[in-house]
Amino acid sequence: MNRVVAVVEGATEQTFIRTVLAPQLALQGVMMTARLVGKPGRKGGVGAYGRARRDILAVLRQDTAVFCTTMFDYYGMPPSWPQRDLATAAPFEKRALLVEEAIWQDIGQEMGSDFQLGRFIPYIQMHEFEALLFSDPDVLAQTMQQPEMAVVLRKIEVQFEFPEMINDHFETAPSKRLEKLFPTYNKVVSGTLVAQRISLSVMRQKCPHFATWLTKLESLGI
Repeated sequence: MNRVVAVVEGATEQTFIRTVLAPQLALQGVMMTARLVGKPGRKGGVGAYGRARRDILAVLRQDTAVFCTTMFDYYGMPPSWPQRDLATAAPFEKRALLVEEAIWQDIGQEMGSDFQLGRFIPYIQMHEFEALLFSDPDVLAQTMQQPEMAVVLRKIEVQFEFPEMINDHFETAPSKRLEKLFPTYNKVVSGTLVAQRISLSVMRQKCPHFATWLTKLESLGI
């Protein structure tokens, strides 16, 4: 069974991987765990690239049999991340890919010529974790115990080709929309529960970039 360590930006992503993603991947023969970037007890958030870089390199160097992936939000990502500024002006479908490719090249170069590049699978979530929750507005509204809000959520969803396009501004990022619609929304508890009820199969159907990442992780068990 291949082992994957995900370096993630916060407790939301860590809990999502532990309770939603890891159990499904285990059925595919992949054991996945997640560790928060930076020192224990730090406040969540993307943070500077240097901090994430150190943790990614540490994972890859500590165990040469382990795979490493990431889960960091594109929204709020500072310009210290490779190609982040350039990605802003790129077509939507290329934004995360530009950052991921730049990280992959940087880590590979630092690890040296003997490094197996397939051991590192960078993933940038467009735009943030909550985008996945718009994959099923009805389930989202029901889980938040406000089923009448499904109409409002669907009006948001239909403005975009797919949920990952919702959206890179302070007032309209996915989490900001949910916090405004649902005052009791909690990123870790509510977000994870909604994701569980929506299911990975629905999220991968509605969110193509997330689906590509999931397929890469599943392929490690083949």
